[in-house]
Amino acid sequence: MLVTMASSSGSPNILGSPEVLCRLLQLLSTCLAFSLVASVDAYVGFSGDWCMFAWCFCFAVTIIIIIVVELGGLQARFPLFWRNFPIIYAYYATLFCFSASIIYPTTYVQFLGHGRTRGHAIAATVFSCIACVAYATEVASTRAQPGKITGYMATAPGLLKVVETVVAGIIFAFISDPYLYKYKPALEWCVAVYAICFILAAVAILMNLFNFTNALPIPFPSFLSGLALLSVLFYASAMVLWPLYQFHERYGGFPERRRDSVCSTGHVHYVCAWDRRLAVAILTATNLLAYVADLVYSAHPVSV
Repeated sequence: MLVTMASSSGSPNILGSPEVLCRLLQLLSTCLAFSLVASVDAYVGFSGDWCMFAWCFCFAVTIIIIIVVELGGLQARFPLFWRNFPIIYAYYATLFCFSASIIYPTTYVQFLGHGRTRGHAIAATVFSCIACVAYATEVASTRAQPGKITGYMATAPGLLKVVETVVAGIIFAFISDPYLYKYKPALEWCVAVYAICFILAAVAILMNLFNFTNALPIPFPSFLSGLALLSVLFYASAMVLWPLYQFHERYGGFPERRRDSVCSTGHVHYVCAWDRRLAVAILTATNLLAYVADLVYSAHPVSV
């Protein structure tokens, strides 16, 4: 397939630049990942659905960037939007493929018996890892070029905002069944924390993406510091309440995995409740650390 890239002047360049080759690798690896899984219907359950979504989303957006925008030269019509969109997307695609490369084999592939389905699932995992490396390479090469990206997304807090939203998205996947938190106000508060902080981080990214930072009544750095501080306080409460009410017997929790009968069975098409609770606790701690780092960087901005 012949692929060209539009230069800043609108004239196409023939295939051969590292950026184009990298995006072709992204297309091929994500396409093979979801095709291999779909061909044997090896994506039953929420973890499989998340991974399939990650691969399909990355494939679709990458092909839009290459064919519709780069080949058509339409990026010149969106100068403010397009300035940071590719790097923001590359951040997300890297994390999406990374999460799929971890979640799919640990929650699904390892339970499959030997045969065609397992072979396809393992191959899909390999291509997911390749896609992750390809997207990470694009991020590294873009950030290494002075002036390629500007503003907030060129900083560490910009990357941290992407991490925070992706981790929150994975948390939502793990708590997709309401029985994990329903009728327990403390756990419902934790879910509210995940949702509120996700929205706040997404708003910060969108404001930067569409260049709305000057529309605020306060300086954008002060706004970001306020969001980071609020998110740290919220996540700190969730970090205490979620494990307490999920794993402590006094509060109706289950301290041992063996008490979940589903966890002791063979392969199941979904992650058992105890494993979900543990995954959310780990992800909550991960996001809390990300928000703490975000707060530190926001208070003492350092260009990276």
